[in-house]
Amino acid sequence: MASNNGQGGIQQLLAAELVAQQIVNAAKNDKYARLKQAKEEAAKEIAEHRAHLENQFQKKVSASSGDSGANVKRLEQETDTKIQHLKTEAGRISGDVVSILLKYVTTVKN
Repeated sequence: MASNNGQGGIQQLLAAELVAQQIVNAAKNDKYARLKQAKEEAAKEIAEHRAHLENQFQKKVSASSGDSGANVKRLEQETDTKIQHLKTEAGRISGDVVSILLKYVTTVKN
């Protein structure tokens, strides 16, 4: 009878081990399923965020490229204005510069 009880106890332990293994396997499968779902959701969020950023970038590019002709024209006008100002100033003081240079060239120092 003792061997029957021992044999029955072993069978119970084996059955309990089998049930525990099934529970662990089910938990692992659930964990992997949750990880896969989280990965898919993260990939979806990343794609949405990337699309949003790309859309903002394209808006900025189109806004700035539309003005590029106007910017070039404005810069050309500013450059022409500055060049004209420099020419005017050079013409105004060129006589003084020439006289200063002649003074230094013709003055003899001991």
